[in-house]
Amino acid sequence: MGENTPTPHIGAKYGEIAESVIMAGDPLRAKLMAERFLENPVLYNNVRGMLGYTGTYKGKRVSVQGHGMGIPSIGIYSYELFNFYGVKTIIRVGSAGSIHEDLHIGDLVLAMGACHNSNYGDQYQLPGHYAPIADFDLLRAASNAAEKRGYSYKVGNVFSSDVFYSDNPATEKWQKMGVLAIEMEAPSLYMNAARAGKRALCICTISDSLVTGEVTTAEERQNNFTKMMDVAFDII
Repeated sequence: MGENTPTPHIGAKYGEIAESVIMAGDPLRAKLMAERFLENPVLYNNVRGMLGYTGTYKGKRVSVQGHGMGIPSIGIYSYELFNFYGVKTIIRVGSAGSIHEDLHIGDLVLAMGACHNSNYGDQYQLPGHYAPIADFDLLRAASNAAEKRGYSYKVGNVFSSDVFYSDNPATEKWQKMGVLAIEMEAPSLYMNAARAGKRALCICTISDSLVTGEVTTAEERQNNFTKMMDVAFDII
C-alpha cells in the first residue's frame, strides 16, 4: 500500500488522504465542503482540477475529493482511493433527477441499490448480473441522521446511466420498477467498494424532476444542496 502513489490522477502522497472520504462530482462542491465543514483543510490534489482536501471534522480526520462525471470517472478515483491510498469509506454526495412523484427539488435520496446500463461490471466476468448495493451500516446511519434532522428523504433504487442525452430514454420503464431517481455514478463506486472489501454510500439531492418539470441552476446545485453534506458528515 502506498507504492503506487501519487497516481496518474491524484497527486497526493500516501498518508495525505484520510481513511474516510466524501466525494462530489463537481470539484467546486468539494472545495465548498472543505471550506464549510473542515478545520484546517489542506489541498492535496489539483491534478486535472479535481480538487481534494484533508482536514478534521469534530476531531476526526476527513478528506473531500472531486470525482468528475460518470461511472468511469468515479470508477478511477474511487479505485485509486480504496486500493492505493488505504481509504476505507467513501460517501458520494451529488445531484439526481427525480422520476418519483413524491420526490421534489431539495429532497434526499439514499441509494440502497443502483440499477444501471453500464458495462463496468463486465471486468469481473461473473456468471450473472451483479447488483451494486450500499453498505448497510452507512445506509442505516444516513437514514437515522436525515430523520433526526427532519430532512425529507427516500431510500431505494436509483438508475445510473452512462448517457445524459439519450436517443431513446426509458424513464417510464424504470418508474414501473419503483426506481426513485436518475444519477450517473453509484454503480462503479459500489462495485469498487465490494471488490476491495470497503464501504460506500451514495446520497443524492434532487436537482430536477422528470415528473413535474422542476429544475435548478448549476450555481444552485453547487452551493445550495447542503443537506446531503450535513448527513454525510454526520455519519462519516
